[in-house]
Amino acid sequence: MMPGPFELIIILVIVLLLFGGKRLKNIGGDLGGAIKGFKKSMKESESDKIDNKDTVIDAKVIKKEETK
Repeated sequence: MMPGPFELIIILVIVLLLFGGKRLKNIGGDLGGAIKGFKKSMKESESDKIDNKDTVIDAKVIKKEETK
């Protein structure tokens, strides 16, 4: 069961009172930086996989040419 808009507002007010505006801003910035770093590493991982596939394909082509 999802909380309604009124419950969400109450939760946000309680979180704001507990942590304060400045600390929430820092937490949000840290969370955003973590997500950005995660996305960057995922893109790098994908490009590494593509590069590795190209290398394997090139190696197979070279090996076939050497056997001829």
